[in-house]
Amino acid sequence: MEEVTERLSDALQKVAANSGAPGPDGETIAQVRKRWARLEPCLQSALLEGRYQPGEIRRVQIPKPGGGERGLGIPNVVDRVVQEAVRQVLEPLYEPTFHRSSHGFRPGRSCHTALTEAKRHVKAGHAWVVDIDLEKFFDRVNHQRLMARLAERVADRRLLVLIGQMLKAGVVLPDGVVVATDEGVPQGGPLSPLLSNVVLDELDRELVRRGHRFVRYADDMNVFVRSERAGQRVMASLTRFIERRLRLKVNAKKSAVARPEDRHFLGFRLTHGPTEGTVEVRFSERTIRRAKARHRELTPRNWGGSMKGCIARLNVYLRGWFGFFGVVSARERSTLQSFDAHIRRRLRAIQLKHWKRKRTIAMNLIARGVKRKTAWRRVYEGRKSLWPLSHDPAVDRALRNAYFAERGLVSLEGLLDAKLQALAAPAQLSLMLG
Repeated sequence: MEEVTERLSDALQKVAANSGAPGPDGETIAQVRKRWARLEPCLQSALLEGRYQPGEIRRVQIPKPGGGERGLGIPNVVDRVVQEAVRQVLEPLYEPTFHRSSHGFRPGRSCHTALTEAKRHVKAGHAWVVDIDLEKFFDRVNHQRLMARLAERVADRRLLVLIGQMLKAGVVLPDGVVVATDEGVPQGGPLSPLLSNVVLDELDRELVRRGHRFVRYADDMNVFVRSERAGQRVMASLTRFIERRLRLKVNAKKSAVARPEDRHFLGFRLTHGPTEGTVEVRFSERTIRRAKARHRELTPRNWGGSMKGCIARLNVYLRGWFGFFGVVSARERSTLQSFDAHIRRRLRAIQLKHWKRKRTIAMNLIARGVKRKTAWRRVYEGRKSLWPLSHDPAVDRALRNAYFAERGLVSLEGLLDAKLQALAAPAQLSLMLG
């Protein structure tokens, strides 16, 4: 426990860097930092003497991209600091022993490293995937089994008692009702990701014992096999192990044995490339749907701000989105072109809305190079609404792609080209140096 108390100041800095909303007590990070000089010694003594009691956890519901809601637990800021200090103590005990095929919430690993390993398995001929979905994993973790696993390596009983108290902290529901917690690891605290890996490390070890090739990112897990028949056997046996031994629940509706190209894994799907023996990363259908929906949210028809402001907001999202999804194959260029075209069309509709009157629209089209007769006819004929008009050839000509590029709009296709050029540059240099 002494090591935990020594890390409190570092933990506060980490919690502050991650920002976050207040917990049930309403105290902000800024308020905690302001009184930290007085708070830290009191917190240290309370931890050492066993008097520290974690506060309640505020439950908020956030929308899931695929529909429905996910419960997120927000502890008080002080409790987050203590959780972070505990995490810093526990991580060196567990991190070196976690399996290399576990990629979630681990230093030096990410969704991209998980994809790289998955590609290797498919390329090696394991072209069927057992995609196992754990139903409400974070809500179903068995406290008794988790504490038993922790007790195997944590000798300090005070630390074990503290973790047990954190797990059993009351939850304040959105309607103000406080409920007790008998199972689960609330998502939202700094300690939860590490504890989830401690729980699922037992599953990793079982997969290794059976000789399976697998990739796991938190509770997203794929096991790679050579045939559908083998996949069905693995699905049945792993379901029994997970539900009987780990006391978790497999979601049968979302789990499946299938080809990797037919499954959604971390936003991607794996397909065989155009040449034999190659494997490519492509967008999953779910990712494409979510991206289109987000484009619509960021370019509402009733956007009341400036075009510059709308583009600036879009650019933040597009650069971040490509930073994650830009690992896809060059064959996804057509998808990115489609995204770019749809975004520009929605911006054209916003520009037309800003011009308001048909006369103003026609005059602006003329000012941008559209013939006078064509402009008046296109705007007034057929009583077109703004959305059909936004894709009219006259509007496309007046508000060309360059019009938005000059205003700084990021092109996803352009980002892909820049990435491919950067990857090709070392190879070209190597050929030149011969």
